[in-house]
Amino acid sequence: MTVHFIGAGPGAADLLTLRGRDLIAACPVCLYAGSLVPEAVLAHCPDGARIVNTAPMSLDQIMAETVAAEEAGQDVARLHSGDLSVWSAMGEQLRRLRALGIGYTVTPGVPSFAAAAAALGAELTLPGVAQSVVLTRTPGRASAMPPGETLAAFAATRSTLAVHLSIQNLGQVTRDLIPHYGPDCPVAVVWRASWPDQRIVRGVLADIEERVAGSMERTALILVGPALASEAFAESCLYAPDYDRRFRPQSADSVYRDSRE
Repeated sequence: MTVHFIGAGPGAADLLTLRGRDLIAACPVCLYAGSLVPEAVLAHCPDGARIVNTAPMSLDQIMAETVAAEEAGQDVARLHSGDLSVWSAMGEQLRRLRALGIGYTVTPGVPSFAAAAAALGAELTLPGVAQSVVLTRTPGRASAMPPGETLAAFAATRSTLAVHLSIQNLGQVTRDLIPHYGPDCPVAVVWRASWPDQRIVRGVLADIEERVAGSMERTALILVGPALASEAFAESCLYAPDYDRRFRPQSADSVYRDSRE
């Protein structure tokens, strides 16, 4: 028996990996985070599958369902939204599974920041503008921030910031970031990225709080950085006609001349 943790993507039912789809179809038990995973994904479950919405359940209750499936010899598809590597609460479940000696696999999913960038039609790492993306959040009821992990510390790098789980703190976010990025730094707030009712609000740090004005909650992602609106960036050397690379050596003396095959 195996528990298959599956990243169900940011919202659109077809932003699901083929591996994830096939695992869902093969598992007689499906535990899904109903507050964030679209029900259309459940259409891949086999006929007669036990489908359990874990949104109202405690961790103990979720593990009890898993243990019951293990005793019955039934594989479990455990669906979480987005990608499992960040803010998924998967780690605590894996720790308990290891203690119980129950096997598991992890299948990644499309993360929300990638879906938000796609909705904006934006590349978050532009040459000479930003080459790093920081995924972070502000303190909340469920999780405090470790010492040193502050918006000010990340903003000092002037990287592109993807601030999750923080729309309720938008005013504080802008106040923390303006000293580092300036009031005219581009901001985009994407609510329910990839869902049918997706909404986008663009602005700058000085006015984004007023533009949003309480119209979004919970699943909104805040993206901040010059890369969101820059047109004055250099083209990548990768596709430059004189750039020597493995698949396009530029001279007979190129170190890549003999490595194309």
